[in-house]
Amino acid sequence: MPEDKKTTQTKEKVQKSKEQVKKVNIADLKPGMTVKIYQKIKELNAKGEEKERVQFFEGIVIAKKHGLEKGGTVTIRKVSDGVGVEKIFPINLPTIQKVEIKKQARVRRAKLYFLKGDYKKRLKETIIK
Repeated sequence: MPEDKKTTQTKEKVQKSKEQVKKVNIADLKPGMTVKIYQKIKELNAKGEEKERVQFFEGIVIAKKHGLEKGGTVTIRKVSDGVGVEKIFPINLPTIQKVEIKKQARVRRAKLYFLKGDYKKRLKETIIK
């Protein structure tokens, strides 16, 4: 059954738009970046039914371990209500929907563990194009 001309044109447009959108892979993150990671979460409601929703976690990348290996991870830290919260995301986690880069800071360290303490200065930010 031959496809009509409009469906092939729309398929081509969709393919081109997908190619133009720059996808940010979690493996491309660097220490000092402020990122927003969207993750799919399954939870049970009061009736016992399983529900799926997307939850985001926004913070600063403080460490990246094991590079692009199978077990590579990225550690992200944020301060929520005066309490520091860290979350470790595996690079190959299938539940990650998308990653948005908000800011990029100029840092001279590979691991930013000094941000855990009472560090008062702000990181120098650069503009992302």
